[in-house]
This record gives sequence, structure tokens and C-alpha cells, in this order.
Amino acid sequence: MITRCSWAGLHPLYISYHDKEWGVPLHDDKRLFEFLVLDGAQAGLSWLTILKKRNNYRHLFDGFDPEKVAAYDDKKIEILLHDPGIVRNRLKILGAIENAKAFLDIKSQFGSFDSYIWRFVNEKPLINEWKTIKEIPPKSDISVAMSKDLIKKGFKFTGPVICYSFMQAAGMVNDHITECFRYTQINAGKY
Repeated sequence: MITRCSWAGLHPLYISYHDKEWGVPLHDDKRLFEFLVLDGAQAGLSWLTILKKRNNYRHLFDGFDPEKVAAYDDKKIEILLHDPGIVRNRLKILGAIENAKAFLDIKSQFGSFDSYIWRFVNEKPLINEWKTIKEIPPKSDISVAMSKDLIKKGFKFTGPVICYSFMQAAGMVNDHITECFRYTQINAGKY
């Protein structure tokens, strides 16, 4: 029998996300932007809600192309606000657009968003050794520092808890419990 982190539960979307994505080191700028938008959209909601809407987000947000998202105008915002396939929250939608602009600024300064964001963990995933899901913190000193820097650079919906969720999703930290089959695989570079 396979042992997974308990949060993966029994829902197929959670299981697939847990088994294939969560905790895998991610260095693709477009995918990093996707996780920034989705983690921001999740604020106050369950991750399952976002996973169910993920394909709609990909379609409506032009494949998470930050250049296209940064150029969204009032007409596009109204389209997004009226589509039930995403979280129809004006502040979150406007936040995604502002984040696209800030993302592009960072990309121009550092060559890539990847180069910038992975500096927070010295370009190497942090490996924790949690035995239970209850041990995993909602934030860390690094996510607090990341949040402060992102907010200073113009990002929205990037508080310390959201930044920590982003770090987990992007594999900047391995927070699979030690008994989870993915813990050892990820640490061994088997993604």
C-alpha cells in the first residue's frame, strides 16, 4: 500500500497533484507564474476549489503568459469577473494583473523569475523531516522574507502563508511527510 501525505485524501485531483507536482522543484517561469496566480486565488478557499478550476484559469488567463496577463484591460477584466469557471473576485483578478507586471519587472532585472525566486533558498530545495502533517508550519522565516520582498516589488496576495504554499508547490521546500512515498523520490531527484 502506498503511503501519502494525509491532505491528499481520496479526491483524484488531490492525489494527482500530490503524486505528480507538489514538492517537485520547478524552474519554468510560466509555471511559476501559474502557481503565483493560483496560490493568490486560493486565499480563503480550499486548494481543491482551485484545482477544480485550474483548467479554466489556464484558458482564461492565456496559458498564464505574464505578458498577456499584464496587458489585460477593463473589457478582459469584465469577462473574467463574469466567468464562473474561476474565482470571480475583483481584487484577486486585479492582483493577478499587477503580479504579471511585477513578474515581468523581476524577469527583466534578474533574467528570469526563476533566478530571483530560488535565491531565497540558495538555489537548492529545503528538505524538512516532518513525521506528521500537523508539524508542517503555515509559514517560515524564508516565506516572511519572500513576502516582504515581493510586496515591496508590487506583488499582491503574497503574504507569508501564501508564499509558503507557493514554496511547497514549486518544490522550494519538500514538506512531504517522511513516510510519504514522494518524500524519498523527490529527495532522490525522481520526479
